[in-house]
Amino acid sequence: MVDIEKLLVKPGQKVNLKKFDPKYTGKYDEEKAKDKLEKNREKLAEIQETFYAANTHSLLIVMQAMDAAGKDGAIKHVMSGVNPQGCTVYSFKSPTSQELEHDFLWRHYQCLPERGQIGIFNRSHYENVLVTKVHPEFIMSENIPGIDSVDDVTPEFWADRYEQINSFEKTIFKNGTLILKFFLHVSKEEQKNRFLDRIKEVDKNWKFSSGDIKERKYWDQYQSAFEDALSETSKEYAPWYVIPADNKWFTRFAISDIIIDKLKSLNLTIPDLSPEEAQSLEKAMQSLLDE
Repeated sequence: MVDIEKLLVKPGQKVNLKKFDPKYTGKYDEEKAKDKLEKNREKLAEIQETFYAANTHSLLIVMQAMDAAGKDGAIKHVMSGVNPQGCTVYSFKSPTSQELEHDFLWRHYQCLPERGQIGIFNRSHYENVLVTKVHPEFIMSENIPGIDSVDDVTPEFWADRYEQINSFEKTIFKNGTLILKFFLHVSKEEQKNRFLDRIKEVDKNWKFSSGDIKERKYWDQYQSAFEDALSETSKEYAPWYVIPADNKWFTRFAISDIIIDKLKSLNLTIPDLSPEEAQSLEKAMQSLLDE
């Protein structure tokens, strides 16, 4: 198993991303990690069936990263063995005019997974302390009372927003939603290489956006925003994991290991039938045999 503790952001820890190596792969090489990932896919499919049948918890997986860090590929490769009926992926874009008429968490509440279900937020409510922190002018479109200019978006504003996020996550956790948050930590050099691949390879052109280059110029500001978000919102009930992302094969394996570890910790079993349900089952079987 991957060294989960090494990747975990402990509650109260002040994060410095320069201390997390995006090339880290632990004791694994590519062949070994891919073999483990395949086994994890099978294991996850088995656990999901019990998770669905028990119907006591839901699981929310949050994916955040710089562009080209591999979120889409991680979701595809880790969750490929899961029953689609029990898993939903939401990719949050810029908020619509309707969404801006509500608080910033409103649209995310609408997409929370039901009991027995796995929900994946590909980008999430954390965009509201990441993109908006790098571009505080975006806050103006939220029409928040007392926020009349960018000058009103103070450190106290961000502290309050982190608190709102923590309260949101604590509330859903207390009502049965497990939360796992993954920051895919890619190096600036590796991002550059992946952008170049998207430009050079015709079948990858669709993945590239000129906006990606524009946002790359704010690399340092984004790193700082991520450090603040990870530091302020990694809690025991909603932990952040910094996943090295320069080697996609390790990223995918590490995420799968952490998800399985969390689900196994529940010790869920297929629910037993009540005496009445068991008796009804016997009658149904006899009815079929008598046809």
